[in-house]
Amino acid sequence: MSSIPPNSSAFAAAAAAVTIVSKCTVFPDGDSSIGDLPLSVSDLPMLSCHYIQKGLFFPSPQMPIASLVSLLASSLSGALSLFPPLAGRISTLPDGRILVSCNDAGVEFAYATAYSLTLPDLLPASSDVPPAVKSLFPLDGAISFHGHFRPLASFQLTELADGAVFLGAAVNHAVVDGTSFWNFFNAWAELCRGGSPLPPDFRRNYFGDSKAVLRFPGGRGPEVTFPVDAPLRERIFRFSREAIFELKSRANDGFANVAAVGDPNAEIYGKQVHDPKAVMAYKEEQISSFQSLCAHVWRSVTRARKQLPPEAMTTFRMAVNCRHRVEPQVAPDYFGNAIQSIPTTAAVREVVGRDLRWAAGLLHRNVASHGNETIRRGVAVWEAAPRCFPLGNPDGAGLTMGSSHRFPMYEGNDFGWGLPAAVRSGRANKFDGKMSAFPGREGGGSVELEVCLAPETMEALLRDDEFMSYVTE
Repeated sequence: MSSIPPNSSAFAAAAAAVTIVSKCTVFPDGDSSIGDLPLSVSDLPMLSCHYIQKGLFFPSPQMPIASLVSLLASSLSGALSLFPPLAGRISTLPDGRILVSCNDAGVEFAYATAYSLTLPDLLPASSDVPPAVKSLFPLDGAISFHGHFRPLASFQLTELADGAVFLGAAVNHAVVDGTSFWNFFNAWAELCRGGSPLPPDFRRNYFGDSKAVLRFPGGRGPEVTFPVDAPLRERIFRFSREAIFELKSRANDGFANVAAVGDPNAEIYGKQVHDPKAVMAYKEEQISSFQSLCAHVWRSVTRARKQLPPEAMTTFRMAVNCRHRVEPQVAPDYFGNAIQSIPTTAAVREVVGRDLRWAAGLLHRNVASHGNETIRRGVAVWEAAPRCFPLGNPDGAGLTMGSSHRFPMYEGNDFGWGLPAAVRSGRANKFDGKMSAFPGREGGGSVELEVCLAPETMEALLRDDEFMSYVTE
């Protein structure tokens, strides 16, 4: 089943299934006092990206829908007081500097119905993501530069025929990264439950003293850097804790956890497993579970791209949180973007011809070495030639991993009527080779990967026995 391009009649039909019943502007319940926030060297490159579109499915809440809408709107007002940049707008000063004006202009909040759709319709087992899911998000097609004249955040609650609901969000990517996005969502949920979350850290100490200016001739602003109408198939692949542990064991030559009870290698390590420094050194050398999973996907998708010649180069990009990687460290709740993309490049013949450990080792070494010096070197290169982040896959050989399986998408998002049934995303920032990592709903280290591929590549991947043997249907 192919993903539906946005200009097709099928996509239009899916969008027509959703009826906006009401829409309003929600303002913070208190005046902002933090002033203007300059966009950082990590924020500015995102001005050409779509707004982040993420949302949560919930089984039928046990309260009248009118009460639910009112509760969400009132708690959203409180959340905006804790996160005033989201209620602001982007401004460009005469000298070219771009900032968030925390002017309390408000966000959009809509209530919609989709009475021809049910939760099973939108969460089918062993199938591509239905096109109708994309119609549940606001601000479709908006890019972050549009925050000069559009809300920096918009939210939509959609009621389905079986009483289930979907809470969708679109938030400006030049204002938040994934960490900030889910911190906000968690705070909103906590307020809805009657809690008292703390505000995030608004200090602009992530290279906030940079003098670099990103200019747009004629004030037109940037364009999206990839073809938005290219045909895609999108699918959720689930990997259990056990499957990921097996991949990790393979990537580490069978030594996935030398300290495990009953591990046959524990005796070999003897005293070292009781030495904290030795254990820490081993963990730093060890290829992680997620790096092992990424290597498995990199090898499998590259194998599925039958058109790639052996001598071609393939690149796996992984977004990483830099908050704890820079010196001095940035607060975990720093509000804004604090991310960089780590590219790992190799020849197609090597990625598909060598074993999992080899590919995983490449990823591990790049991630492990991405510390303060590497981050600051990347910032210096960008400051010398500021530009928007070139999101996309122009040579057809790349993969880009976004989001994180560590984000609190489930346990932090109980709005008072139970945990979400599933996490899904909209059409934003999707192209051939774009993937997003979500935690598995069952927890315990399980992972769900949202994978977007050209139709012929997805078809070949689904026929790949090695890849599918690790997938939990």
